[in-house]
Amino acid sequence: MKFWRKRGKALALLTVLTFVFGVFAAGCGDNAAENGDTIKIGVNYELSGPVATYGTSCKNGIMLAFEEINKDGGVLGKDIEGLVQDNKSQNREARNIAEKLVSQGVVAVIGPATTGNVRAAEPVLSKAKITLLATAATAPEVTYNEKTKKVRDYVFRVCIIDPDQSQVMSNYIFDELKLKNGAIIVDKDNDYSVGLGRTFKEFFTAKGGKIVAEEGFVPTDTAFKPQLTSIASKKPDFIYIPAYYNQVGLIIKQARELGIDLPIMGADGWDSPKLVSLAGEGNLSQCYFTNHYSIEDPAEHIQNFINAYKEKHDTTPDAFAALGYDAGYLMAEAIKQAGSADPQKIQDALLNIKDFEGVTGKLSYDEKHNPIKEVSIIEMVDGKQKLIKKMQPEH
Repeated sequence: MKFWRKRGKALALLTVLTFVFGVFAAGCGDNAAENGDTIKIGVNYELSGPVATYGTSCKNGIMLAFEEINKDGGVLGKDIEGLVQDNKSQNREARNIAEKLVSQGVVAVIGPATTGNVRAAEPVLSKAKITLLATAATAPEVTYNEKTKKVRDYVFRVCIIDPDQSQVMSNYIFDELKLKNGAIIVDKDNDYSVGLGRTFKEFFTAKGGKIVAEEGFVPTDTAFKPQLTSIASKKPDFIYIPAYYNQVGLIIKQARELGIDLPIMGADGWDSPKLVSLAGEGNLSQCYFTNHYSIEDPAEHIQNFINAYKEKHDTTPDAFAALGYDAGYLMAEAIKQAGSADPQKIQDALLNIKDFEGVTGKLSYDEKHNPIKEVSIIEMVDGKQKLIKKMQPEH
């Protein structure tokens, strides 16, 4: 009995010491990021799967920014360490990676690229009170919960939002191209595509335009002639296709094969080097889309980025690479302004960002953590992107 009594006392003491140590460790955990040799930032992207070109471009832009920042002395005297993970273009994997990055002690996460994957990762990071900076997730609900009417406190983005894209494009079509009757084709299984189609219709009809035909497809479709034939019978002035490049390219090609020579418009999901090979250079005549920046912009800092990216990756950076680059520098600026690598202080600093000069435009945040910035309108000419103009959305 004495043995068990002594053992019980020892176990009780061990339990108390373990509890005290745990509390102490938890208290010190808040400063772990500041005490490390590097500042760890998660990079959660679609590096394989259906939208790998988007994620790869974003990741390349982010890591180029980190490389330049570290060469220039880092932030707070430390290098930024980007912990790169492939979410395989899958919602579940995006969430799993968010959990993994939290366990690895990141102070913030950049990515994923798409709206669906960001929404999958967000609850994990919000619970951990770690900021998620989205580069290309353009749906409004990414930063704002429509059901609760509350801002998602730990989510910010560097990209323009879908309503801004659709409003600018509807204004350009109606006011400048003088086209009044449109048709819309959307990916029915894609929130990005459906949302853009819906808001474009709202803006265009509010100006007095008409949508004379609406068609849809699913991601596995490769033949679009039934939808295009139906649209042609309604005699629209143009077709709006807010979808991803892999299907947009096929739709444009098949439209031209049917003799449909109408202007075709879209959004930033078009921006991929593969669009030209899928659609065919000649078929892209009279094609326009909204985007985050243009390689034709003569601004010195934009051309410096383009040249650095070309030297690093031997290819011209698309808008996703530019958004990633901006996200890398913006995160570094937030840490600098916070004067700390503490996650909460980083979130507070992002709230107060004003006039951040990025490759994709000058950025300040509104009350819903959306950037206030211009939208570029791009025309495809001889298989290359030509900047038509920049337009400020009306708010």
